Amino acid sequence: MSNQRYRQQSPKKHRIPNSTILSEPDNTLVIIIAFLVVIGIMAIFSATAQKAIDENSNPASYVLKQLLCLVIGFFVMKFFARYDYKKLSTHALGFSWLVVGLLALVDYTPLGVMVNGAKRWMMLGPLQFQPSELAKIAVILLLGNAFYKDSNLFSGDKMKYYIPILAMVFLIYEQPNLSMIILLFVAGLTMYLSAGGPMKMILGAGAAAAGVLSVFIKPYQLNRVKIWFNPESDPLGQGYNVIQSKLAFAAGGFWGVGYGNSKQKLAWLPEGHTDFIFAVVGEEFGFLGCVLVICLFIGLIHRGLIISSRCPDIYGKLVAVGITIMIGFQAGLNMSVASSFLPATGVPLPFISYGGTSLIVNLAMMGILLNVSRKRIRRINKIEQER
Repeated sequence: MSNQRYRQQSPKKHRIPNSTILSEPDNTLVIIIAFLVVIGIMAIFSATAQKAIDENSNPASYVLKQLLCLVIGFFVMKFFARYDYKKLSTHALGFSWLVVGLLALVDYTPLGVMVNGAKRWMMLGPLQFQPSELAKIAVILLLGNAFYKDSNLFSGDKMKYYIPILAMVFLIYEQPNLSMIILLFVAGLTMYLSAGGPMKMILGAGAAAAGVLSVFIKPYQLNRVKIWFNPESDPLGQGYNVIQSKLAFAAGGFWGVGYGNSKQKLAWLPEGHTDFIFAVVGEEFGFLGCVLVICLFIGLIHRGLIISSRCPDIYGKLVAVGITIMIGFQAGLNMSVASSFLPATGVPLPFISYGGTSLIVNLAMMGILLNVSRKRIRRINKIEQER
């Protein structure tokens, strides 16, 4: 019996408002996240113990910092898993302009820290974090707001969502961080396509992006592509990491050399705990270890797409698919770079590479995805059941 009929026939003093109950989050996704995080902690300890000793520090110093961020990330994930994702739409603009402000502080104030030729980090006392990671969540929420009604790019007031996105892209480009721009672009295109955007617009946007990229790409970024085709042309320069990464995979073979026994991480693979941690996994756990990690990310993508397809509202579908593609594409990009299938880009492997900001933001996105996975079930009042 409908609520309207119930209100007409029942005395006011007996009315009990209907409510909803939430199912448990997607258990399979929780298990996948747990496996990835555990593998990450193990890989970071193995890849950084000798590095910490060389720095006259505790061999576990890096992994302890990562564990601290893991604890923070766990509570953040737990919060978002319980916080109704629909309410996030009302905070999207405010949060996005906050991210724009943080990116501007990194680019144009002394708070920004230069590391390896890129100014991507902000230092606040002992704390160091990367505001561009927050742009992932901001862009997904903004595009979810822009496309949940229709896929028309310029209908209504959608420009108010595009302006902060363009500001973030410009500030991230200034750092420079081209790989982050690629991640945002791919996730955005996927969300647009999922909202019903025509394929011809996707192809046009891809062609336009390629044209813009060819104009604004920096010389050193273009040189990475040239080195990718022939890393032996600069074996001690830009081809060094790629060559050492391939040697690590070759040494690992099928079974691997055993946990903690990687030699490349000791002195030959400079970014073995961040961008090239997949190579350390490949050396120590071999082909089987690599397949396990790949299958875990495939499982994450699979569960994310299922969650998106089962969500009853368009906003939740778009947010779920945006998060899934963001994480999945980043993982594929990192593993492709480490195995020399793509030119070096400098993106970490989600949940596994060392980096507190990345871990916390990725767990936050997983919390949102878990919240979308929780089914809203209408609770039927006892009085209504009797009627």
